[in-house]
Amino acid sequence: MNQHRIYLNAADAIVKGLRREEVTQVFCVPGESYLPVLNALYDEQEIQVISGRHEGGIAFMAEGYAKATKKPGIVMATRGVGASNLSIGVHTAYQDSTPMVVMLGQVSTKFRGREGFQEVDLESFFRPISKWAVEITDVHRIPEILAKAFRIAKTGRPGPVVISLPEDILYEEGEFTFQAPVSIPRPAPSIKEISMFQHFLQIAKKPLIIAGGGIRFSGAEDALLEFAEAFQIPVMTAFRRHDVFPNNHNLYLGHLGLGITSEIRESVNEADVIFAFGSRLSEVTTQDYSIITNDKRLVHIDISFETIGNVYPPDLGIVADIKEALLSIRPISIEEVKGSGDFVWKEWVDKRRTKQIESIKQLYQKQDIQSKIIAYLQQRLNNEYIITNDAGNFAGWLHTYFQFNHKNTYIGPTSGAMGYGVPSAIGAAIACPDKTIISLSGDGGFMMTAQELETAVRYKVGMLSLIFNNKMYGTIRMHQEIHYPKKVIATDLGNISFKSYIQSLGGKGYQVSSFLEFEHVFPIALEHAKHSPVVIEILTDREQISVNKKIKDFHN
Repeated sequence: MNQHRIYLNAADAIVKGLRREEVTQVFCVPGESYLPVLNALYDEQEIQVISGRHEGGIAFMAEGYAKATKKPGIVMATRGVGASNLSIGVHTAYQDSTPMVVMLGQVSTKFRGREGFQEVDLESFFRPISKWAVEITDVHRIPEILAKAFRIAKTGRPGPVVISLPEDILYEEGEFTFQAPVSIPRPAPSIKEISMFQHFLQIAKKPLIIAGGGIRFSGAEDALLEFAEAFQIPVMTAFRRHDVFPNNHNLYLGHLGLGITSEIRESVNEADVIFAFGSRLSEVTTQDYSIITNDKRLVHIDISFETIGNVYPPDLGIVADIKEALLSIRPISIEEVKGSGDFVWKEWVDKRRTKQIESIKQLYQKQDIQSKIIAYLQQRLNNEYIITNDAGNFAGWLHTYFQFNHKNTYIGPTSGAMGYGVPSAIGAAIACPDKTIISLSGDGGFMMTAQELETAVRYKVGMLSLIFNNKMYGTIRMHQEIHYPKKVIATDLGNISFKSYIQSLGGKGYQVSSFLEFEHVFPIALEHAKHSPVVIEILTDREQISVNKKIKDFHN
């Protein structure tokens, strides 16, 4: 066992523990309640501290960083006020299965329970939206708690862990023993489970794979591709997990997101055996828990036993790392499944793929600026990019039409959190400085965390932010028009020059109102975005409320 014993104060021990876990970046908003930890970080040359403008922003940065690196994002903030601000990032990490370790300053132990200054019971506050929430009460347990925090954040279904740091504890000293960094266990299916899996392959007439985020965190993209090709089983990706399977592959049948096409719905309806790989089968992915009906068989493989059967009782549930599962299943003889002829579902797969391609081709026939920009990005970007997006109807164009043909190229919030796009892109850019990082936002979501562009300017982080500005909360306006036609309230927004805003922060900014203008400035903006944040503000027609609807359509 690799152990390291040393005498330190608590704050130094925390930082030493972070280094033992190979942490290189910490995202924070500084606070007096954890100043000793910041002081210890000052003396640690191997950890870069990224200080942001708002706790919600830095939590999204850390979450985006974690998705890009597959390592836990580290966040620090102060007591109740900072903690509550960053809670949206913790919730996003929880729903998105993203590993994070959150360290929060807390009032001194002698003030606890007295409603001390900015006191919140952080364990109780975060317990429902984290994998583990704990307060350090014994300085000597710091190595143990840190090791457990990283183990919980990284293993099973990944997620956020929250550690409360009482201020007085941070000054205490002790002798600490540090263990080796946490290794991730990767369980595989049993021989019996593999045999049962083979049975469901044999009885299938129209099988369908739903591939979720577990594919990405397991690094199972290549294993999934090999499995799908070996058995010619078509694949759909779960909500905002587009990049786990190449979208241009002849077995890809679409993305189970918001506002799916009729072609995607038909494919799911016709399937008789569904193989859910590394997906929690969320509300959006399952279209309000409607797509897996009693006439279908469900084979569900996930790393978390709590996920299996949580939404749908499976005909076969396997608790396993999805990469290990796919590699274990691979030796199954193809002849045992299909006999001596072709797979019985080949004609069905070809038909459904043709329908999917036809729906994508519609993009190049559309004349709205959003469609033209998505088509342009598709043609312009190579495989060395990451696209992030905020929440809002503007994302419908990206989700419906953009083809993610390379793994690890997309980062989005399955929690649907507004304000996510820009800070997550900053986190991704810090993680992958050699990649082109592009965020897509609406004007509503952008303004929720726009201040973090100053953080990007200060740290010379290169990324490009595309803002689709229709001067309203477009998604909510759409629902208003559906449920309360012509009774518009609280959804109109003011006129802001985002070009001027980014320029005032020291970055580059452009404003366009036509595709020709966008086509002209994009290469210039992309060049500047290698070294600093750049904004392209895109003025859009507010009548074009979604991919297929105009506001007037709701009044007919």
